[in-house]
Amino acid sequence: MLQLGTILYSKGFSITIAHTVFNSPDPRSHPDFSFLPLPDGLSDSDLASGDVVALLLAIDNNCKQIFERSVEQLMEEKKLVGEMISCIICDEHMSFAHDAADILKLPSIILRTTSAATSLARPALVKIKEEGRMPYPFQGPSSHELVPELEPLRFKDLPFTSTPDFGKFTQLVEKAYNNSTSSAIILNTMNCIEQSTLDKIQQQSQVPIFPIGPLHKMAATTVSSSLIKEDRSCISWLDKQPHDSVIYVSSLGSIASIGEREVTEVAWGLANSKQPFLWVIRPGSVQGSDSSDLLPKGFQDAVGDKGCIVRWAPQKEVLAHPAVGGFWSHCGWNSTLESKAEGVPMICKPWFSDQRVNTRYVSHVWRVGIELEELERGEIERAVRTLMLDDEGKETRKRAKELKNEIEACTREGGSSYNALNQLVNFIMLM
Repeated sequence: MLQLGTILYSKGFSITIAHTVFNSPDPRSHPDFSFLPLPDGLSDSDLASGDVVALLLAIDNNCKQIFERSVEQLMEEKKLVGEMISCIICDEHMSFAHDAADILKLPSIILRTTSAATSLARPALVKIKEEGRMPYPFQGPSSHELVPELEPLRFKDLPFTSTPDFGKFTQLVEKAYNNSTSSAIILNTMNCIEQSTLDKIQQQSQVPIFPIGPLHKMAATTVSSSLIKEDRSCISWLDKQPHDSVIYVSSLGSIASIGEREVTEVAWGLANSKQPFLWVIRPGSVQGSDSSDLLPKGFQDAVGDKGCIVRWAPQKEVLAHPAVGGFWSHCGWNSTLESKAEGVPMICKPWFSDQRVNTRYVSHVWRVGIELEELERGEIERAVRTLMLDDEGKETRKRAKELKNEIEACTREGGSSYNALNQLVNFIMLM
């Protein structure tokens, strides 16, 4: 959302960012924006649960009235100086903002921050579960069967979450896709990678869609939108490494966590690969520990200066660094887009939600990465060596570079994302 705000600000709009107290951005990093903090009503026990679906539903319920009152007050303030609010752009899971826009008679636009494929798969998953077409959660040999209406996705690739209550997931999906009164939909994707899927979405939608991704490239800003403090010491370490030699490992994203055993398997898999690596161990990502002290005995001696470990990395800068030749990722959509935009091939180990969908497309449609099935040191070593050293990896890297060129063409003048952005701006101006 901050990236989209930066894009629209460059087109002449003033931007106000309404945000929850939980995971709030730093206004000092975005001096051109106004910020509207919303009390989210989340308790410590809510946050400790780690249930993302429950948190989103709670935020949606808790913020509706305060957001509506805040926007109404803002409208009055604007009116006094002869200005008006053009529209409200809301994240697909913040339906309270969409509802408030309806009440206040303001146009609203939905921002979908996942791939177009995930936008089709989430409602389909709910329908498949309700129809009983596959035992849930999807496991066993039959889970490898293709979902006819969602090829190339298999049942095991559908974006189910780790929430124990599927009813809550259904509720979240219904809220996100019940947008009958919205004016338009913005998607953080591009025609060059999801043309047929975008065509299906447009056929099903009553409003125009604007695929203007990748947002981080369209924003053309060096300001970080990370909510976690970045450790830039890894850049000087990368500067000393050979071209295309480093495997960048940020396999958990900002939410998932693993146990001590998995950390040990990852550590020895990386060490045994003999490849230089930059490994992100996020605070809280190792269950029961907030540090990297759980690394196995003898690991540091085995890797020496071939390894660099940080708590969080400036990811976009890392992926653009010439020393980075591969990216082991959980395959969240931001990470997937950032990797593709820099032409970096991937090792994919998804955990939940859209990560499964993205992994399938990365490995079997765009063929710019390989999937890691198990967190086992032998499998990890083979995956790293395959991507970084073998002929298969060289072909994957070649395709990744070609896809990077296609994405760059989308964002340049005359490209599909460039044109869609101009169409979006005109659309908002005429509201």
